[in-house]
Amino acid sequence: MVKHNNVIPNIHCHKKYCESSRGPLKVRLTLNQAGKKKSRRLARAAKAAAIAPRPLKLLRPAVHCQTQRYSAKVRLGKGFSIEELKAAGLTARFARTVGIAVDHRRTNKSAESLAANVARLEEYKTKLIVFPKKRLSKVKNGDSSAEECKAATQFKGTVLPLAKASNEIVMADVPSQEISAFTQMRVARNETKVAGFRASVANRVEK
Repeated sequence: MVKHNNVIPNIHCHKKYCESSRGPLKVRLTLNQAGKKKSRRLARAAKAAAIAPRPLKLLRPAVHCQTQRYSAKVRLGKGFSIEELKAAGLTARFARTVGIAVDHRRTNKSAESLAANVARLEEYKTKLIVFPKKRLSKVKNGDSSAEECKAATQFKGTVLPLAKASNEIVMADVPSQEISAFTQMRVARNETKVAGFRASVANRVEK
């Protein structure tokens, strides 16, 4: 029996999955999970072949997470701000054509984040290979040479991933001390324990 003032259990576990007087029970099944997985893989491969040799992903900025709790963590953001593109000598219209994500709503709140993302853009520009338009016969200013275009391969994965900070403690960086702080705390605790006993012994000797 149920304790206290609670509802008496009266559940019905006999589900009608077939046709009945109430009609069929609408149950969503995932029997096509393996087929969908294959379809997604083939779609990704088709997209990669269609845009080759362009990278599969766009270049994203390094941003800090929201709220005070997660603000120390750095992750990839939606897109670069207009100010960052301008400092790197790019326009938003041109940046979208060379695989750089642009977010016109984002603003820079600190000079450190602005400098970090500008440096990220400059590094990307050094590794960028710009193909000339097919309708132009001669190489335009800013386009890569024919040798670089011929040797270009499609990059798969995250473009310029963020470097993970190492959490390993190097013992050479830890300052060495002649006397350990732990030893000093233990000695002080023992001195406090026997202080009363020593005082009583001293009083007996005086008497």
